[in-house]
Amino acid sequence: MPKYEFFRTVNENFDRASAFLDVEKGLLDQIKSCSSTYHVTFPLRRDDGSVEVIHGWRSVHSSHKSPAKGGTRYAMTVNEDEINALAALMTYKCSVVSIPFGGAKGGVRIDRERYSRGELERITRRYTFELIKKNFMGPGVDVPAPDYGTGEQEMAWMLDTYRSMVDSLDSEGCVTGKPTHQGGLAGRAEATGRGVFFGLREACSVKEDMDMLGLSTGLDGKRVIVQGLGKVGYHAASFLRESGAFITGVAELGGGIYDEKGIDVALLKEHIKETGSIRGFTFGKFIDRADELLEMECDILVPAALENQITEKNAHRIKAKIIGEAANGPLSGEGHAIIKNRPSLIIPDIYLNAGGVTASYFEWVKNLSHIRFGRMGRRYEENSTSRLIAAIEERIGAKFETGEIEDIAKGPQEKDIVDSGLEETMTTAYQLLCDERSRYNTDLRTAAYISAIRKVALSYEQLGIFP
Repeated sequence: MPKYEFFRTVNENFDRASAFLDVEKGLLDQIKSCSSTYHVTFPLRRDDGSVEVIHGWRSVHSSHKSPAKGGTRYAMTVNEDEINALAALMTYKCSVVSIPFGGAKGGVRIDRERYSRGELERITRRYTFELIKKNFMGPGVDVPAPDYGTGEQEMAWMLDTYRSMVDSLDSEGCVTGKPTHQGGLAGRAEATGRGVFFGLREACSVKEDMDMLGLSTGLDGKRVIVQGLGKVGYHAASFLRESGAFITGVAELGGGIYDEKGIDVALLKEHIKETGSIRGFTFGKFIDRADELLEMECDILVPAALENQITEKNAHRIKAKIIGEAANGPLSGEGHAIIKNRPSLIIPDIYLNAGGVTASYFEWVKNLSHIRFGRMGRRYEENSTSRLIAAIEERIGAKFETGEIEDIAKGPQEKDIVDSGLEETMTTAYQLLCDERSRYNTDLRTAAYISAIRKVALSYEQLGIFP
């Protein structure tokens, strides 16, 4: 079986899109190459006294904007090709949604389930130490975030390690996805899934596309199958369900659940948390092979796990009319080519899962400005609205109920502002992608790459790197 080369697939998408643009070949070669990749090995003293060698990577794909930005994943699949590919996707992702970061990615090759909390802390701190030592981390250099296999705790350890080595007023900005009490952002945990929801909502509002697929506009009544009920998949499914979609299938490690009447994903998540498995969930039909769910009838398929899930081997059996790439690279190049040649809509990863980096940008700005969003204006807005309500009551000679006044006058908290900014970012970006698609008569993925390459090329030219 040939080895899957993720970075090659990303560059094939790049080449396909760059053919539409009048950009010098040398500049294109520079854009798609990784600027630097750091492979580090270090020893870990296990709790039982044995020593194990740990492998980690950090790749900076582009520094056309500073700092570089990208997650840190802990998984046995981590290797240099994967990290380089994900770093490149981060460059294009930030560009598509107009976030002023370069692209980066990091990872450690471990199965976190095999390690104790203390061992994970030692791995995280040593990995962070190695990045700082080689100037691969800092608020103005490269800013890690959570990814598959990591979360708030790992980011807190990274922040603490950075603070112990670097004396800086802006140290909180060295990572994003932190706990809120350590400079994190309200709403960051669900931001990627929230962004997936906003993107799918926009896609389903385009009447021409829905007519082509034989679907009505809007999310209401749409049948959705989600692969992966982690941080991204769970929140995306929850928001879709709240908007009237039916989550008819959930695929997880160890199997899947199918129910054409719709699955309560909160209840399923709780079951997985309590039992450690999707097995035994009684509200739906258990499917032994999770990959079978990808091939079942539905309107929207949301692959929210890892890359290379839909390939030339199963693409012809995929029945979903809309595929929303909540994960990075879930469709191989061959899989994409098969599906796009029939009535379908593929919403690409470099747009659809950009909600996480968008919220990370908001968090980074908050850390560097040293002020919580809403702190300056919230009370002023509430008081101004209350005065306006009082004036209206006096003019019309009627009184609002107390509860109504509180709802109307309530000023935005940080989470409200973050959610509003995320909605604006995802909505505007999708409209621009549709414009690019029409302009070049191509698919959404190619349109997204065209948009990203054009913006990055312009940045390089304006920097004067190529006199």
